[in-house]
Amino acid sequence: MSEITDFDSLRRAMAENGEQPEGPARNARAEQLLLEAERLDIPLAVIEALGHQLKVYNYSSEKAKMFVPFARLLRMWDERPEDFDEYETHSLHWVFKWMSAGMLDQPHVPLASVEKWLGEMEHRYRLAGHSARAVRSAEFSVAAHVGDVERAERAFTAWLAADRDTMADCHACELHGQGWWQAERGRDAEALAVWAPVLEGEYTCAHEPHTVLASSLLPLLRLSRVEEARAHHLRGFRLVRSMESMRGAYADHVEFCALTGNEARGLELLAERPAYFTDEGHPHSKLEFLSVVVLLMERLSELGLAGQRVPGPAGREWTAVELAGHARAEALALAARFDERNGTSYVSGRARARMAQRPLVERLPLGVRAARPAAAAAAPGATAPAPAAVQEAVEPDLAVLLAEAQRLSDTLQPHAVEAWARVARLAEEVEGVELEARDRAEIADHEAIGLGPEGAEAFEHAAELYAQAGDPGEALAARARAAYVRALAGEIDEALAAVAEPYDRVLALYAEGDTEVPQAAGVLMGRARILMRRVHEAEGEVVDEAVLAEAEAAVRELLALVDGRAGNDVRLAARVAEGHAMLAELATHSGNPEAGAELFARAAAEFIETGLPWFAVEYEARLAGLAHQLGDMREAERALRAALEHGGPYLEAVGRAQLHLQLAEVVGGRGEAEEAAEHALEAAHWADEAGAGPTLGAWARHQLGGFLVRQGRWAEAAEVLESALAELTAETHGDGAVVQTQWWLGDCLSELGEHRDAAERRLQAAEIARHWPEQHDHATLAHLAAESLGQAGLRTEADQAYARAGELWRGLGNVHGLVRSLRARAWLALRTEDGTDAARDLMTSAVEECADAFDAADDDEARLRLVAELGHTHRQFGDLLARSAAEDADDDSIRATLDEALSQMSEAVAVFVALGEDAVHARTGAELAAGWLETDLGRPVAAAARARAVLRAYADAEDDADTAADLGGEEAEDETARARRAEAEQLLHATEEQKDR
Repeated sequence: MSEITDFDSLRRAMAENGEQPEGPARNARAEQLLLEAERLDIPLAVIEALGHQLKVYNYSSEKAKMFVPFARLLRMWDERPEDFDEYETHSLHWVFKWMSAGMLDQPHVPLASVEKWLGEMEHRYRLAGHSARAVRSAEFSVAAHVGDVERAERAFTAWLAADRDTMADCHACELHGQGWWQAERGRDAEALAVWAPVLEGEYTCAHEPHTVLASSLLPLLRLSRVEEARAHHLRGFRLVRSMESMRGAYADHVEFCALTGNEARGLELLAERPAYFTDEGHPHSKLEFLSVVVLLMERLSELGLAGQRVPGPAGREWTAVELAGHARAEALALAARFDERNGTSYVSGRARARMAQRPLVERLPLGVRAARPAAAAAAPGATAPAPAAVQEAVEPDLAVLLAEAQRLSDTLQPHAVEAWARVARLAEEVEGVELEARDRAEIADHEAIGLGPEGAEAFEHAAELYAQAGDPGEALAARARAAYVRALAGEIDEALAAVAEPYDRVLALYAEGDTEVPQAAGVLMGRARILMRRVHEAEGEVVDEAVLAEAEAAVRELLALVDGRAGNDVRLAARVAEGHAMLAELATHSGNPEAGAELFARAAAEFIETGLPWFAVEYEARLAGLAHQLGDMREAERALRAALEHGGPYLEAVGRAQLHLQLAEVVGGRGEAEEAAEHALEAAHWADEAGAGPTLGAWARHQLGGFLVRQGRWAEAAEVLESALAELTAETHGDGAVVQTQWWLGDCLSELGEHRDAAERRLQAAEIARHWPEQHDHATLAHLAAESLGQAGLRTEADQAYARAGELWRGLGNVHGLVRSLRARAWLALRTEDGTDAARDLMTSAVEECADAFDAADDDEARLRLVAELGHTHRQFGDLLARSAAEDADDDSIRATLDEALSQMSEAVAVFVALGEDAVHARTGAELAAGWLETDLGRPVAAAARARAVLRAYADAEDDADTAADLGGEEAEDETARARRAEAEQLLHATEEQKDR
């Protein structure tokens, strides 16, 4: 920490403190700096230190401390206004607005004092000649706070009517307040229209678009503009996350989570800011925060999670129900203090209304990781509800339930298992009811289906019951199903042995007419499935031809039995479709993917025609994979879309995630990044629902982040990529995915101006890539990290990184990368003390590397690229020398340096001339730079010649532009050409003036 010895060092210290993060540490330093200012015995130093203290208090949780330094400043102004310079005079009047708002947010300050202060502000603004705009804005805030709508509307109108002057809030802040009032009055569309210039980046400030993004969340949801709401949450939360003073905006984001099914993320947000539960410096934002805490906790209780541990005030553990009660009591007590001060019940009413809100969206996927609370995980969406007749019978009738269960199973409908289970339960509950053996067999059969790999014994029991019911064929089919379950457990030889007898017997029974096609088909299908399992067990290996042949023979035997005999029997039609799907798999295993694709398409179509589209999903997904393999991306996309459509509500969450992810990759591959992002978002959501967040979900977030990067949605992409990195691992996803995610994130952070963090991400990625056999990515990442370090002001570290990148580029034989690293180091060196010589040496090395590479090149295209690189290097060398001359106090050395700079510019022009029309813009840029150097050297004739050379270069372009304009061309003139011509005219004008002197 630097010692304060004079006014300049005080100012430097205050500037440094102003750059620190908001919070108590920065406030404490401001208090210390005020003491240091008082020791200097300079009135303006004390005034500036008080102003600095005011500012850091205002942008922190200790806003209540603002009043003391302001009162002192005002007293100093009244006693000796001449001690204030122009800036501090402006600042004193400016912070009047902070005082009025600050008093309003402190319930211990009487309303009469707030009104008196408002009058004082109006009086002083009038004396200073300022517009009433800021006064009316402050009056509007008072009226809106106490719920005086009529006065608020009058003040609002007067605010907008008054002239803007230097005391008016910045455009961004004014638009936030104006839009907030529109939303408050229920005019959401109008609010968003008012906010548009802030949201689009036309107007910004220290707290905007932060607060506008937060305030826009609920209006967007109410207007069903959910995609925008999601984007505003991801973008806006990133802005407020580290800003202690933005508790109110932070609360808006927690509220958004509570109202969109993102309760888990809401809890994560609370955990990030424990101090928000207790900070007392700004009571109004504490009230806002506690109100949404109640909303979130009561939402969790509705989901059956009242006892879940949640983050809360430090010092004890909290459950959701306990925190809800605590936060409600504190919030309403705070609201009551405001109402007592205001003489209304308005603040309490607003707080209760906020706590009582209902979800606006059942579930809005955000793309960032957040496991859904356990009790909510089975919410509608993953599976369809059971049929009403099964689900809602108040006084169930056994005969009705039996008929419905039989219908569902005969037609292969979902929920047949549940229907038969309901029949079993009711039969047990009703006295005197004895089900027939056939019904008991069906119950056991469907119980076995529900047990999956554990159902073998239940199938055997079902077989016994079918036999008792006089259906030997179905008994044999049940035994075949039991054998198949054993095959699923890996006992394939045992399964084949177990199915052998049922197979022989059912064929004999069928031949004798003692069983029918459905029963025989059931046994043949069981045997075929077991033989297919033997094929599957060899996945990734060469399958023995005999194994393939035996499986194919079994499938064709099944099809020979069933094909043409299905009629209206859904189950038999399904056997045919599944048989064709088996043949498709066998064709693929035999090295004939074209035939496999054709057969998968046929199987899917047959399931759909039979009225069983959900069975088509698996085969449409397989078809998509084969189409992708065959390069038929259109068919792959069609099949994936069909799978999602046909799966409908019956598709399991993990299957839905996989289909969306595959579709994202296909759609993204044809350049549709926006739609691809939508599918990746859905994939991430359903992966989380399936409990596969750390695996499939992390990959989906990786992909989503990449698609957002392609759209330039940097803040959203950064949030998603950071979330992905928390779960991406080299072991599960591959180190390439980790590096790419870090790379994308570095790009995002660089675009957002977070250069130090960007450098860190790029360096982390480079460290992984360092171990790869191919080093191009390592070199690129090292170079990008150097750029970020330089932009972050870390010049020494940047130079080291550029030097490392240069070594890597040299090792790769990439002259262009090497030369650019040398040029970047030269510019860094120029910004250091006594670095001019080093900068010259580095630029000289860059020129030499270009020349040496040109001599060694044996490819015309490579030579042309090297010539262009040489031209740009000469151009930058000239710029660097000209910049260095401006730092030199000696006139002769300045002139010599400018001559040297001009020489480099002339070299650049000559190189670009050699490249012809392809380098016309580069050539004219260098020509104009040389022309300005000629004027600096007092050579107007030479400068004018260069200006005319630029105009001649674009003469043809100008003629072409006139022709295009005559023909109604959309773009009459190239923008760069227009700018170059304008600058050339300016240069000519300057040379004429120089000649006249």
